[in-house]
Amino acid sequence: MKMDIGNWNKQRQRRKAQRRRAARERIARYGRDILRSENFRATRENIQHGTVSVHRHSISVAQCSLEIAEKLEALGIRSRERDMVRGALLHDYFLYDWHKHKSSRWWKMHGFCHPGVALHNADQEYELTDRQKDIIRKHMWPLTVTPPRCREAWIVTAADKYCSLLETLRLRNERRRGRRERRGRDDMEGMHSAACGEK
Repeated sequence: MKMDIGNWNKQRQRRKAQRRRAARERIARYGRDILRSENFRATRENIQHGTVSVHRHSISVAQCSLEIAEKLEALGIRSRERDMVRGALLHDYFLYDWHKHKSSRWWKMHGFCHPGVALHNADQEYELTDRQKDIIRKHMWPLTVTPPRCREAWIVTAADKYCSLLETLRLRNERRRGRRERRGRDDMEGMHSAACGEK
């Protein structure tokens, strides 16, 4: 039996788009109040890695976390999606441009101290569960020394490392980047529309 590669690729892309859409809907459902908040929207102004904003990075980490959780669930390993998504959205909620806050003391450098700042800021604005706090506090492990306690924190930590690597090294070529950024803008507009109850 001969397989039509073009048709197979189209089906694969369609399934990928459906998974992305489903992830966007879950992020909007679990993180509606976060996505609507003025402070979270302000993270669009701060660059995280390369040319990617903290806002885009946090949403990417949430999407990647959901993908990892799906793979684990297929193996019978379940996780709490709501806590995971909310923790992922708030994991870098430090609300400043870290490129302008340089310190000569290693323990005061951004990589070491921003989880605590993000947790403090998130805790001021939202009612966080212990799992969400663990995600935010420990997502920089091993820099944070104490490893994550819960499965969701491990998933977000892995997703954060993966997304950060892609953003920092710019592994995408220019053509793919343009396509993804356009798709990313559409995803974000769709997510904000869903979060705000717009059609």
